[in-house]
Amino acid sequence: MEIRILGAHNVESATTKMTSILVDGVLAVDAGSLTSGLSLSEQMRVNSVLITHCHYDHIKDVAAIGLNSSYFQKTTKVYSQAATLEAIANNLLNGVIYPRFMTIATPDQPPLEFCEIEPYKIEDIDGYKIQALPVEHAVPTVAYEISGGDDKSFLFSGDTGPGLSRCWDRVSPQLLVIDVTLPNRLQNQATRTGHLTPQLLTEELNTFQDAKGYLPSVVLIHISPTFEDEIREEANQVSRDLGTSITLAYEGMTLNI
Repeated sequence: MEIRILGAHNVESATTKMTSILVDGVLAVDAGSLTSGLSLSEQMRVNSVLITHCHYDHIKDVAAIGLNSSYFQKTTKVYSQAATLEAIANNLLNGVIYPRFMTIATPDQPPLEFCEIEPYKIEDIDGYKIQALPVEHAVPTVAYEISGGDDKSFLFSGDTGPGLSRCWDRVSPQLLVIDVTLPNRLQNQATRTGHLTPQLLTEELNTFQDAKGYLPSVVLIHISPTFEDEIREEANQVSRDLGTSITLAYEGMTLNI
């Protein structure tokens, strides 16, 4: 699998984009920069979008991919928990902020199809095995384990606070793409808002190693650019302490597993 980082941060600027990744050019996870990070021809190849939760920096480009899908005369499937799909329908694609692309046929099919996904139920989506796993955050949120046809997998955590240990028995990823938003000195804020710091990541990785007997490679995402240098320094120390690869994601980064 080829994983392309479209957006590695939690804010948008001239040099940073909001969270979104693309798998093999056809399967997206989160939509913070799904259209702003892809050409129109690349967008036409995207069949499905997995959404972790309803916060704006993860759903922003759902509206734009809906509009563009109407021009492409194709249907893009959007997968998430029922509560997340409902929040998008009621607050973004509500016919006021943006059209209801789930119900408008242009010309004979809707540009977006909303598909509910249930936690812990493995789904076959575009040839990938997808498992949604609930994680701790301010609103209902899931991580996604994505497995290819060669038994290799990665876990994309979405926004998540402490408490990932309940996921570890269900997954065995070679790669962990995980939210580390803030540095250690803001740990109280991170815990309160449902995010991780490098120190909190250390605790999660220790529980992973206890449960699985190994550590995957780790890529940090949803980084706050204000604290990026600080997070990098602390993450490098965690990497040395645990003896596993930990790197910060960046826009345009490509990973292969």
